[in-house]
Amino acid sequence: MGIGGILQAVIAVSSIKNQASALRKQWRWVLLGALAVAVYPLAFYASMRVAGVTIGTVVSIGSAPILSVMIERVMDKARISVKWLIGAALGLLGMFLLSNTSSGADDGASMLVGVALGLVAGLMYALYSWVARRLMQGGIPSRAAMGVVFGLGGVALLPVLVLIGGQFLASWGNAAVGVYMALGPMFLGYVCFGYALARIKASVAITITLVEPVIAAVLAAIIVGERLSSFGWVGVGLIFACLVCVTWPTGKQGVGQSS
Repeated sequence: MGIGGILQAVIAVSSIKNQASALRKQWRWVLLGALAVAVYPLAFYASMRVAGVTIGTVVSIGSAPILSVMIERVMDKARISVKWLIGAALGLLGMFLLSNTSSGADDGASMLVGVALGLVAGLMYALYSWVARRLMQGGIPSRAAMGVVFGLGGVALLPVLVLIGGQFLASWGNAAVGVYMALGPMFLGYVCFGYALARIKASVAITITLVEPVIAAVLAAIIVGERLSSFGWVGVGLIFACLVCVTWPTGKQGVGQSS
C-alpha cells in the first residue's frame, strides 16, 4: 500500500500543486486520512496473522460499512436509510456464510486480539474513505484528494517496507507478486475507488467493496480448485442482493444513499 499510495501522489502532482492552498486549509483532515491509510494495512495483516486469514478478512472488510455509517452519522449528522440497513444486513450475513468459520488462531485470547485488530482496520478503512470524500465535497478534485492522502500515508509506510522489503527480493516470484500488489489493487484499485468516492457516499462505496470476498472465492474455485459449499453460494447470492439494495436509486438522501 505504501508504493501504491506514492504512485497515486505521483500521477496527481499537478493537481495537488493546483490545490495546495485548499489542501493546506484542510491539513488536519489530510493528516488524519494519511494516518488512517498508514495504520490500515498494518492492522489488517496483523489481524490475519493472529486470528487467521478468514476471520481477519471478514472482520476488517465486514465491519467497515457499519463503521463508515457511524462516522457519517456522527460527523455529518446524516440519516441512516432503511434501505441501507437492509442491504448491510444481507451483505454481512452473506460474508458470514461465504467465510470459512475456522480460524488460524491457537486460542481464545489470540482470537480476541485478531478481531480487535480487524475492527481497527475496518475503522481506518472507513475513516480514510470518509476523509477523502469530505475533501472532495469541499471542492478538491478526486485526484488531488486521493493523491495527497494516500501519498502521505504511503510515505509513512516506507519504513515498514524497508524492514520487510527483503522478502519481495528473495525470488522473482515474490518480486512479481510485490509489483502486482503495488500496481493492481493498491494503485489502480484505489484510483477507481477515488473515482467512486467523488460520486457516491463513502458508506455506499465501502459496502460495494463487499464484493471483494466473492471475487476471491470465485477465483479460488477457478484457479486453485477450491470448492465453495452450498452455504458459500448462498452467501454469494446475499452479497449480490446487498449490492442491488444499496445501489438502487431512491428519491430521498440519507446515510448509505448515493448523492
